[in-house]
Amino acid sequence: MADVQGYGDLRRVGIDKVGVRGVSLPLKIKDKVSGFQYVSASVDCFVDLPHEFRGAHMSRFIEVLNECRGKVFGGDVVRRMLVELRKRLCADSSHVRVVFPYFVEKTAPVSGKKSVMKYDCTFFGDYCESFSFMIEIKVPVATLCPCSKEICGNGNGAHNQRGVVTVRVRCGAFVWIEDIIKIVEGSCSTEVFSLLKREDEKAVCETMYRQPMFVEDVVREVVLKLRKVKGVSGFKVECENFESIHAHNAYAMVDEL
Repeated sequence: MADVQGYGDLRRVGIDKVGVRGVSLPLKIKDKVSGFQYVSASVDCFVDLPHEFRGAHMSRFIEVLNECRGKVFGGDVVRRMLVELRKRLCADSSHVRVVFPYFVEKTAPVSGKKSVMKYDCTFFGDYCESFSFMIEIKVPVATLCPCSKEICGNGNGAHNQRGVVTVRVRCGAFVWIEDIIKIVEGSCSTEVFSLLKREDEKAVCETMYRQPMFVEDVVREVVLKLRKVKGVSGFKVECENFESIHAHNAYAMVDEL
């Protein structure tokens, strides 16, 4: 049969990235407690295309993805997948993005009630001249404003709000998702829970009031801790607060990628 994608192209325009987006796959992700957990992932795969070829063979992307989906997904599997994409599509570079929800069981601080929290995660893999693997995790947090606490006086209240800390780490070795989550949740006014009884709400609010933080404080605390994590060779930290008394959000970022 005719290989139309393999036909020559006279326009002499190379393509930086060509491939498939939004491929839905069930994957296994390493879990620090239970070994692994199943997730429903959305995967993007791309390669470069030399100017002399008309198109890429899209079915080969799906073939490679399905060959990898039974494995416990991590940096090693992403690397093998990128190598295989370069080989099968005769490319110089390959790129993968894997987006998935990750669940961690949490315990309420007083009642001990257990529930699960969802954290949106993304794996980024790139293989050009060398291999690069990054993990991005979005962690819900809560903060209490140090300024409003100060100007209102002790015991007279302060505004507080939820926010999201987004951490992207470049992995030189294996890094647990749970370890990054723990760092972030220990760097804000209080962590967020999906289930709280009244006694838990009281404890969480009191903790938040004792630990007021700006977005600047949060990112600085996360940065100092990430610099000590083995396996992390670079990172970017963002904090965005969904301000409760302002018509805008507060934002801070440190980029050490």
